[in-house]
Amino acid sequence: MKATAKAHPIQGLVKYHGMRDTDARYPYHDSISVCTAPSHTKTTVEFQSDAAEDTYVIDGEEVTGRGAERVSQVVDEARQRAGIDDPVRVESENSFPSNIGLGSSASGFAALAVALTEAAGMDLSLPDVSTIARRGSASAARAVTGGYSDLRTGLNDDDCRSHRIDAAENLEEDVRIVVGKVPAYKETEAAHEEAEASHMFDARLAHVHEQLAEMRDALPNGDFERVFETAEHDSLSLTATTITGPAGWVYWQPETIAIFHAVRELRREEEVPVYFSTDTGATVYVNTKAEYAEQVEEAVAATGVDTEVWRVGGPARVLEQSEALF
Repeated sequence: MKATAKAHPIQGLVKYHGMRDTDARYPYHDSISVCTAPSHTKTTVEFQSDAAEDTYVIDGEEVTGRGAERVSQVVDEARQRAGIDDPVRVESENSFPSNIGLGSSASGFAALAVALTEAAGMDLSLPDVSTIARRGSASAARAVTGGYSDLRTGLNDDDCRSHRIDAAENLEEDVRIVVGKVPAYKETEAAHEEAEASHMFDARLAHVHEQLAEMRDALPNGDFERVFETAEHDSLSLTATTITGPAGWVYWQPETIAIFHAVRELRREEEVPVYFSTDTGATVYVNTKAEYAEQVEEAVAATGVDTEVWRVGGPARVLEQSEALF
């Protein structure tokens, strides 16, 4: 009873903020994201009847504390649905840095959920698996279904699950994501916990539905500018809510702002189709088209950060046994 799975992290396009239920992880509102490749998490899971307890290892380090609790929420949900009591061994590796705003929790819990359900012999659709992954991170639900995905909020698993959006071909093939890595640690879960205490939270709830409607209309129509301009505006809205919470979380660093200025200069002075986006963190996603990727990467690198160029990634998937981590 062993399986290995791979999932890509996500870039939030219209991001959720705050949880109406922190155990089942039902967000206050819908959210839309795009998976980024070739960045990925690979996870191997094995149910071991002769083991004394669960063990979780990520990037060579045993997971304890709150991290282990979140992994256990996903493991226990899968075990309960499969009717299995055996302890589980989990090992996971990321191909990219974690805790700097690149969606590692999304790809991590997505790969975990897919590997668990495969190892347990469960025959589930990806939207079904997304409801298990959501127990670890709401964003992980969208990493399960991949590409451009939409997580609807709700108060049960029939409603709160992720579905793939049928985006136009140009948005699947021509989009390039220049990642400007700003290595500043962030704590997304804490920001979600206090989101509703911000005086900006009600304002976000009032306008986020318009952004969701824009995104759902623009993606099937292949409207690059509208998709990523909306994502840029949503990033600013999210940050306004985050920094006005009780803890005053300020994740952006000087390099983050420098990248914003570089993007706007490219757009204004050279008419390059390019837009910035951030999740909860200092690292910046810079969205452009394939023909401009080299020019954009040079401009982002000139701010003094390390860069990578990524594409749109697909859904989480099961790998061959030969690719297992143990």
